[in-house]
Formats: sequence, C-alpha cells, structure tokens
Amino acid sequence: MRTIHVAEAGFAAAAATLRRAVTDFDAERERVVRDIVAEVRARGDAALLDLGRRFDCPSLGSLEVTEAEWDAACAAVEVPDREAIAQAAARIQAFHERQRRSSWIEAEDGLITGQMLRPLERVGLYVPGGTAVYPSSVLMAAIPARAAGVGQVVMCTPCGRQGQVHPLVLHAARVAGVSRVFKVGGAQAVAAMAFGTATVPPVDKIAGPGNAYVNLAKRQLWGLVDMDMLAGPSEVCVVADEGANPAFVAADLLTQAEHDPDSAAFLITPSAALAAAASAELERQMAGLPRRDILRRALEGQGAVVVAESLEQAVELANVCAPEHLALMVRDPWPLLASVRNAGAILLGDHTPQTLGDYLAGPSHTLPTSGTARFSSPLNVDTFLKKTSVIACTPERLARAAPVLRRLARVEGLEAHAAAVDARLEGGHG
Repeated sequence: MRTIHVAEAGFAAAAATLRRAVTDFDAERERVVRDIVAEVRARGDAALLDLGRRFDCPSLGSLEVTEAEWDAACAAVEVPDREAIAQAAARIQAFHERQRRSSWIEAEDGLITGQMLRPLERVGLYVPGGTAVYPSSVLMAAIPARAAGVGQVVMCTPCGRQGQVHPLVLHAARVAGVSRVFKVGGAQAVAAMAFGTATVPPVDKIAGPGNAYVNLAKRQLWGLVDMDMLAGPSEVCVVADEGANPAFVAADLLTQAEHDPDSAAFLITPSAALAAAASAELERQMAGLPRRDILRRALEGQGAVVVAESLEQAVELANVCAPEHLALMVRDPWPLLASVRNAGAILLGDHTPQTLGDYLAGPSHTLPTSGTARFSSPLNVDTFLKKTSVIACTPERLARAAPVLRRLARVEGLEAHAAAVDARLEGGHG
C-alpha cells in the first residue's frame, strides 16, 4: 500500500486519497442493463428463464424454489451451522426489535398533528449467489424487514450450475421468515421484482447488495419501486495510535479487502512506527491467506496508509473518508466517538473485529459504502417503514389561522388555496 505523510503532502492530498465515490458505470454496462430490464418487462418469466440459462444454470427449468427443494436443503444443513445461524438470527432480531417505533398523535389548542407509521406490504431481497454463499446477508436484510412488520418478504438469488440454491442460504431464509425464493440473479432479478412477472410478485422496495449490474438496475428502476442503497465494494478505515497492535490492525484491513479486488482498506495513524509495523504485518499475514491475489490487488489499487499529524487529525480524515467500517484501535476509543460524524459502523477497541459486526453483534452489515455514510444509514427497521402525516383542525382553530393562511396562499399566487379556507369560514354553502 502507498504511504502518505500529511506533514509533507498536505491535508487536501491525504483527503483526496481517502475519498470514495459511487462507481461510475460505463456506457456499455448501462446499455446491457437497459436491454435486460426491457426484456424482463416485455417477456416476464420467459426472459428470466432465458437469462438464467445464459448466466447461471444451462438447464434451469423453474424459477421458484419449491417447498420440497427448500425442505431438502434445510435438512442437509449440519447441526453446527444451524446453531451458528440461530445464534446470529437471535442477536439480529434482538437488536432490531429495539428500533421499533410507534405512531403518535399530539393535540394542541384545536390543532391535531401526528405521524402514522406503516410497514411496507411486500419487500424483495437480493442476495448474491451462484458460486458465493452468503447466509448472513439473508439474515441481515430479512430480519429487520420482519421486525418492521413487512407482510411478505421475497428473495431473488442466482442459482448454481446445477440449478440449486445453496442449502445454507435457504436455511437462513427460512429462519429469517422469507416467504418465497426465486432462482433469479443479476439485473434481471431487480427488474423482475420491480415490474412483477407471472411467477415473481412486484414489490414495494428492493434491498440487498449486488454487483455493478445489480446496482445499475437499481439506479434505472429507482422510482418505480424504492431501493435501499447503491452498495459499492467493501471498505474499511482503521484509525490507530502508537499503542495499537500491528497484527490486529493488519488483520482488520485484510478482513474487508478479501471481498473483492475493488475493495478499499485505509490505515490512518499519527505514528510512523505503527504505520511501518502494520505494513510489514500485512505482507506477513497476506502470504498465508487463500485469497492473497485478491487482497494484493485491492491493497495496491485502493489501499493507503496515511500518517497524520495528530490523532484528532486522523479522526477528521476518517470523517472525510466516511467509510463503511471504521475501526478505532486506540488506547481509549470512547472519547473519540463523539468526533466521528461519518461512518456506516464504528468498531471500538482491540477486541472488536469487523467479523463480529458482519455476523453476530446484531446491527445489519448492509452498510453505506463509497462515502455515502455522509448522508445515509445502515439498513435498519426504518428502511422498511413509511411515514404518513396526520392533521385535524377544529373550526375555532381554523378561524384563528385564516389570516396567515390567506396571506401565504396569496403570496404564492394560489387563490384557490385561500378560497378553500374562506369556504369553511362562510359555512360551506354552495
């Protein structure tokens, strides 16, 4: 990884290195996704089968996972895996139950206002599949949706070459309360859940991470249905002081970098000695890992070590980065917490690896990436709720408000607005 010294390069140069942006997709990918979306809209299930046979399973015969397939898959899951999934599900459920809120009504001097919270009726989840196995992604999206009260949760995931969805993914889906699972991947899955087909029902919102084609489909169809976020490659930023353990720092940088060659890993520290030790540890640990080729490409392409002038400056640079994961590996991390403005998840101290957050702690690991933590939040119960304003007024209160209402309406040139008030004050005859 390249090393930047803020004292030499300046704050602006260091900040530019740490900034991530939602990937700009090329015109060819845009065209491919637009064609897929149009094909699914026009041909429905037939298009999904053709695309599934082209990209996933050449012999794909049906789109939906049957109850028999689901039962057989769940029966094949080993007991230790069942127990691990059960423990993770319980923690995720407990965390998200605490986020639940209620509708409210407030009356004051003849004017009643409030907010009505209602869950979405049907939500679609996208879970990467094929050669990948991500049961944790099922739990991290479906359980918050169920905690919000969503009536039906359906899921699309690409199948393997033999036409099967991995048993761990199906078991996690059953544990998390997913109603139906479809063997549909890529941009076509987003289109199917947005438009609906004879087999795949239309949904109100689509959630879950995917590749560049999934993100493009989300962007193109946002508005027809809601989307959770445009999830980019994984990223981690470690802020460490001179007392941090270089082995722990390196391990945390490698945790996210192993996902994808486009993943990013940053270390910001005021200690040049720690920076050097952590860089050496990266090389040592990477040599023994099976995904070392991916790790090296990620670290060389998007990795950086920034030597800051102070710990306070290190935190400010982390705020500029607005990372998906922010690890505070300092002697006493708690006083720094108030200074963190932008991060998807904050992990405090030497013994809080991202692995804990990714699987078992409870918060969803579906987090804002590419700097979007500046303005967005992790997937949570509110992701699956809609809010409706409630207003009621007595005749006496309307009469007192009438002069202000008329004034504001006429300032904007909206005479009918003013007339709607006058009609009520005059008795509503007509």
